[in-house]
Amino acid sequence: MATALYPGTFDPITLGHVDLVERAAKLFDKVVVAVASNPGKKPMFTLEERVELARDALAHIDRVDVVGFSGLTVDYARDHEVDVILRGLRAVSDFEFEFQLAGMNRHLAESVETMFLTPSVKYTYVSSTLVREIAAYQGDIASFVPPNVEAELYRRFGRREQTQS
Repeated sequence: MATALYPGTFDPITLGHVDLVERAAKLFDKVVVAVASNPGKKPMFTLEERVELARDALAHIDRVDVVGFSGLTVDYARDHEVDVILRGLRAVSDFEFEFQLAGMNRHLAESVETMFLTPSVKYTYVSSTLVREIAAYQGDIASFVPPNVEAELYRRFGRREQTQS
C-alpha cells in the first residue's frame, strides 16, 4: 500500500493545497497531510488550529489523514513508513529549493522518494502568505481558500460589510 506524505505549514490551507491532495488521493492508497509546527515561520494559526482547518477542508477526500508534527519531514516519513514525500511546485522559482531539499532528503533516507506535483493552473499564484495579506486588508478570499478557512480569516481580521450598489 503506497503512502504519500504531503508536508507543509498550511498557514492556512488553500484551495491550491486541496487541489494537490485531491489529485494525490487518486495516485496513492493513502495521503498523510503533515502540518509542520514550523515556529521559524511564525505562523498566524497555532499548530492545532492549522490541523483542524486542514481536516475540515479535506474531509471530503477518502484515505486522507491530517496530522501535526515537528522535526524533520524525512524523519517523520521514515518513522511512519511513508513511501513518497509529495511536494507542490507552483512556479519555476520553487524548483531550485525543492530540488535541493529532495536531494538532502534522499541523502538522509534513501528509501523515501520525493514526487513533485503542480497545482491546477487556476491556483498557481495562490499562496498562504498572499491570502493572509488579502484578508488583512478586507479583500475577497473566497476563490482562494475553503469556506471554513475564509470564515476563520474573516473572524480573525474582521470583515467590513460590502456595500450594495
